[in-house]
Amino acid sequence: MFNGFTPRTIDFMWNLRLNNQKAWFEAHKEDFKQDFQTPMKALGKEVFERMSADYSQYGFIHKVSRIYKDARRVRGGEPYRCNLWFSVEKPSEDWTSTPVFWFDLSPENWSYGLGYYQSKAATMAKFRARVDRNPKQFEQFIAPLEEQKEFILSGDEYKRKKEVPSPKVAEWYNRKAFSLMHQQQNGDELYSPQLVDRIVSGYQFLMPFYDYFVTLDSDPV
Repeated sequence: MFNGFTPRTIDFMWNLRLNNQKAWFEAHKEDFKQDFQTPMKALGKEVFERMSADYSQYGFIHKVSRIYKDARRVRGGEPYRCNLWFSVEKPSEDWTSTPVFWFDLSPENWSYGLGYYQSKAATMAKFRARVDRNPKQFEQFIAPLEEQKEFILSGDEYKRKKEVPSPKVAEWYNRKAFSLMHQQQNGDELYSPQLVDRIVSGYQFLMPFYDYFVTLDSDPV
C-alpha cells in the first residue's frame, strides 16, 4: 500500500544530484530503496491495480523506471537518474511511440498525465488527416479541456506552421507529439496516500483522449 513519499525522498533526490557518483550511491543504496524506490513502486502498483479494475478490457501493464542511466548515454558523466517514473500502458514493442499514462517525480516537482515519448511522424499525419475529415467534431472532442485546470497540452511544435482547418485546432495541429500533463512543485500532497486518488481521477478524465490517440495508427494512410 502506498502511504506517501516523505521529506527524505526529496532529500535523497537532491543529494543524488549533488553527489551523482557510484561511491556515494552505493553508500546510500538502502536510503534509495527505502525512501524512493519502494514508495514509487507502491504508488505505481496501486494506481495500476485501480486502472486495471476499471478498464480491464485494455490489458494494461505498468512499469517503473530504473535509477541507472543507460550505459551508452553515461560516457563518464552522471550514472544515475535523479528522478523516477512509472507508466500504465498497453504492451508494445515500441513504447516510445505509443500513448502512455505516466507519473514522474524529480527533486523540484512532480508531474503526471498522458502522452507520447516520441510519436511517429506517420501517426501525426494520420491525426491531421482525421481532424481534416471533421474539424468541428474534434473541436467538440477537446472542449472539456477548456473547462478544467488540471491538464495542459504540451509537446514540441513544428517550426514551419501548417495550414489549419480551424483556428480552434491549431494548438494541436502543429505539434510533433502530444502530452496532456499536470505539473506542480513538490509539497505536502506527495506525503499523502490520497495522491493515488488524484492520479487515478486524472487518468479517468484522460481516458477519452487515450482512446483517441491509441487508435490513430489503425487509421488509413
